[in-house]
Amino acid sequence: MKKTLTLSISAALLASSMSALAAPEQPKGKLECIAPADPGGGWDFTCRQFASALRQEGLIDKGMQTVNMTGAAGGVAFAHVVSKREGDAGLIVAASSSNATRLAQNQYPGMDENDVTWIGTLGADYAVIAARSDYQYDSITEVVDSIKDNPKSVKFAGGSGILGWDQLNLLQVLNTGGVQVDSLKKLTYLDFNNGATAITQILGGHLDIVVGDMSEVTSFLESGDLKVLAVLAEKRLPAPYAEIQTAKEQGINVVAPNWRGFYMPANVSEDERQYWINNLNAVYESDYWKDIMKKNALSPFNISGPQLDEFLTHQIGEIRSIFKILR
Repeated sequence: MKKTLTLSISAALLASSMSALAAPEQPKGKLECIAPADPGGGWDFTCRQFASALRQEGLIDKGMQTVNMTGAAGGVAFAHVVSKREGDAGLIVAASSSNATRLAQNQYPGMDENDVTWIGTLGADYAVIAARSDYQYDSITEVVDSIKDNPKSVKFAGGSGILGWDQLNLLQVLNTGGVQVDSLKKLTYLDFNNGATAITQILGGHLDIVVGDMSEVTSFLESGDLKVLAVLAEKRLPAPYAEIQTAKEQGINVVAPNWRGFYMPANVSEDERQYWINNLNAVYESDYWKDIMKKNALSPFNISGPQLDEFLTHQIGEIRSIFKILR
């Protein structure tokens, strides 16, 4: 009897161990990715490319729908997830440093970063200052000098919401370049719901400079419609963008990596969170995603789970400090 009992316990422990090692199961029901902006921007890019990579790598056995939910620089989607989608393990939402910027300013009323579950990141998308290919200036220093002479001489566009990520980057560039601007009201700056709409205004000749991210402008660089006056990176990006100067090498030491990743609703299980973390990390390591990163000038940046929670808390604190200085 004693021997049988020992064997039974061993078998139970083995079964328990195997169960613990088993990969979390795919959520039942539909899979959905919310892009908190109109089609064509960075969040839309993140959802659609990730869904494509999941299918390409055979990580899901059904499609994942991208739903565009624009408004309040991600605030509409954030509120929707917090108030209506709690516990929905089949839902993920594209996120970036833009969310951290809004959370740092308490721009999602009554909500904070702890009201959702953070999954992980798929790369960093460096901020850029770009213009039409025939624009009179070819460098960010020329733009800054023009602003010094006349704050209204350059018309700017961005797509991250009022006092969002794009505006924060522009304020940092101008202040670091010697233009003491504590408010964008002193400039001509129009904000749009996403980078694609802002770029349309530039191409139409209505505005001069777009402040956005590298992934948003790559196709327009290839077509010859836009030129980048500065990329806000520590060093130049690899080919085919190695000819683009950084703001830093032009004497304006501003570096702004915009991480791209996902969050999901609160009150999901650890297994449900781990399912998406596992898939995100598998996509990140795939040759398919590495090719997407290269084509869209994304830089390596992959953290997930508790590490992302810690990073986000730190980033939100840093952004709050920057806004205190600018104000």
